[in-house]
Amino acid sequence: MSRAALLVLADGRFPAGGHAHSGGAEAAVTAGRITDAASLEAFCRGRLHTAGLVAAALAAAAAAGCDPLALDEAADARTPVPALRATARRLGRQMLRAARATWPSAALDALAAARPRGAHQPVVLGLAARAAGLAPLDAAYAAAYENLSGPATAAVRLLSLDPFAASAVLARLAAPLDQVAAQAADAARRVPVEGLGALPAASAPLLDITAEQHAAWPVRLFAS
Repeated sequence: MSRAALLVLADGRFPAGGHAHSGGAEAAVTAGRITDAASLEAFCRGRLHTAGLVAAALAAAAAAGCDPLALDEAADARTPVPALRATARRLGRQMLRAARATWPSAALDALAAARPRGAHQPVVLGLAARAAGLAPLDAAYAAAYENLSGPATAAVRLLSLDPFAASAVLARLAAPLDQVAAQAADAARRVPVEGLGALPAASAPLLDITAEQHAAWPVRLFAS
């Protein structure tokens, strides 16, 4: 295993399409729920313990060798609104292209053949981590961090927020991120015995509602 691969996978410049998505931040800014660094931190903390936890667990399970098609179905069940399912598959398709070029593997090729319109992004991320020789915990970290860095980066653009303040938000969330990544990896370890029900299914109804609203906006800066 080369831990350096984790840096590549988690790098915001990795061409997986995440830069075009705000993780719900654009809708939250428009609604006045994110106005400054403090409210951004609260938003990111809530996202980390809900959508972030679910994504991290799916990624960890894929990296652990669980059936990616079964995980993709589990991801669908944990993503109740069409807008977020479409976004997850669009990002998964882009992640799959980047991962196959970076870490070629039969498993990634098989997933691409089985899901030509894209699998859920966390599942692809976990499979990419496995192809790169990373551990399930590494995949959980990458998925959890992405759920924080996306909204933080978007807030800089949407609010002209000081980039230093946005980075400080990410730094203050380091300990909760550790907790979520460990929880996700532990859930992934239980899947072979307990089944896919061992994976968390935390919900964030407001993110779901605003994702559907955002998808209907005629003009927006971010795709989601």
